[in-house]
Amino acid sequence: MRRLPPRLRAGDRVVLVAPAGPPPLEQLDAGTAVLAGWGLDVEPLVPGRHPRLPYLVDDDIARAKQLQQAWCDPDVAAVICVRGGYGAVRILDLLDRATLAAAPPKVFTGSSDVTALHTEVGPLCDVVTLFSPLIASERFVRDAAAQEHFRAALFDPPADIVAGPAAGTVHGGRATGVTVGGTLSLLAAGLGAPTTPPPPDGAIVLLEDITELPYRIDGLLTQLLRAGWFDRAAAVVCGSWHRCGDPEQVHDVLVDRLAPLGIPFVTEFGFGHCVDQRTMPLGATMTLDADARLLRW
Repeated sequence: MRRLPPRLRAGDRVVLVAPAGPPPLEQLDAGTAVLAGWGLDVEPLVPGRHPRLPYLVDDDIARAKQLQQAWCDPDVAAVICVRGGYGAVRILDLLDRATLAAAPPKVFTGSSDVTALHTEVGPLCDVVTLFSPLIASERFVRDAAAQEHFRAALFDPPADIVAGPAAGTVHGGRATGVTVGGTLSLLAAGLGAPTTPPPPDGAIVLLEDITELPYRIDGLLTQLLRAGWFDRAAAVVCGSWHRCGDPEQVHDVLVDRLAPLGIPFVTEFGFGHCVDQRTMPLGATMTLDADARLLRW
C-alpha cells in the first residue's frame, strides 16, 4: 500500500494548479471560495493561455513547473487540480521525477485528464491520490453532495464509500486490492509509455469516461484487454459515462467486455462526471463488497 498523505486541517496551505485545459474563471472563483470556506489557506490561480493552442493553459514547460513547484514546496499540504480537458499527458516527460519522488507526501486531487498524472505521480511518489471533483466545474460548485464527499476525503476520510442509488452488481463477491484507474481513455493513452506502470497484482480497477460513444468504449476496453491490463485484476468498479450515448448500450458494452473476467463487478458506483460525485482514493488498499456495493478501507 502506498503512503497516506496527512489529512488536511483548517489553516493548511493548498495550491491550485491547472495542468491541462483552461478553467472558466467564474467557476474557478466559486470553487476557490468553497475551499476557503473550509478554513484552508488557498493559493489563488491566475491561469494563462497557450500562445497558439487555446485548449491548453500556458505552455507545457510552465504547467510542468507549476505542478513541480507546488508538489515540492514543504509548506504546501495539498495540490488541487482545477480542471481537466486535455494537456496533462504533455507535461509528464518534463517533470523532474527524482525531485518529485523525494518530496514529502501530500494530498493530490483531480480527475478526468488528470488521470494521466494519477497513474504516474502516485506510484512514483508512493502516495495515495484522490480521484475527485475538479473545483472549477459545474459538477463541483453547484453540487453540495459532491462538495461534502470531497471535504470528507480531505479532512476525515470515511471508512466506507457507499455507491449511489443507480449502482448495480454484475458479479457479486468480495475482493481486496489496490485501487487503480480513472478515466478510461487516459488509461488507454498511457499504454506502452515507459514511465507508466501496469496495475499491481490483485488491483481493484476504477473506470469512467465522458463523451466516448459505445463503440469507442468497446475499442478502449478491448485495447486494454489485449494489452493484458486486466489480467491480474481482482475487481472492476465502473462510475459514470456522461454524454457517452445510450446508457443501456454503454452498459451492454461494459458487461460484454468485462463480465467474462469473472471477478466482482459493480456499475454506476457514483464517481466520475456525474452528480453526487464520490471522491475515490487511488493507490489505496481497499475491499470491495460487490453485493453491498461499497468500498471499505
